[in-house]
Amino acid sequence: MNCSQPSRTQKTLAVCQRGFTLIELLVTITILAILAMVAVPSFNEAILSNKLTAFTNNFVASAHLARSEAIKRNSRAVVCKSATGDACITTGGWEQGWIVFHDANNNASRDAGEAVLSRQQALPQPIRFTGNGPVASYVSFTPMGSTQYTSGGPQFGTLTVCPPSATPVDLRQIVISSTGRLRTVRTKLSCP
Repeated sequence: MNCSQPSRTQKTLAVCQRGFTLIELLVTITILAILAMVAVPSFNEAILSNKLTAFTNNFVASAHLARSEAIKRNSRAVVCKSATGDACITTGGWEQGWIVFHDANNNASRDAGEAVLSRQQALPQPIRFTGNGPVASYVSFTPMGSTQYTSGGPQFGTLTVCPPSATPVDLRQIVISSTGRLRTVRTKLSCP
């Protein structure tokens, strides 16, 4: 039967009509709503994961810059926490931002005349970026490319980038060895 040609019978018209019933439409919308409820949290987790990776990569790039500048200049270079982009601070976390500078007088603090090589703005809230004791405030690279305190002892530690949470969450860690080598680790822990 050809539905495009006009027909005179009621039975023919009923067979040719197309569309959805209200029940079919409600079932389809319900299924789509369930799929959206499953997909949205996964999508948010993917976005957060990408942000954590980007922040981690920014710090690693800054540390690599400091290390290469220390070697190139045959003088200490430092990455330190900085809320202003000009001076190092010892309070708060790395999420406030950081600077890379040439430390001509080997004190791990930016003084007048010491060139700032790179600046990182504050990370968006509520991201936390903390370092354990040895790297809580700064990371200092020697002309040999190793990390070292200004007192001469080896400096190594772990920095953690994560969203605040009391339960274990997906986070990133930057592990710094005393040789100046950095590696990143993706793990699931509670955010410090």
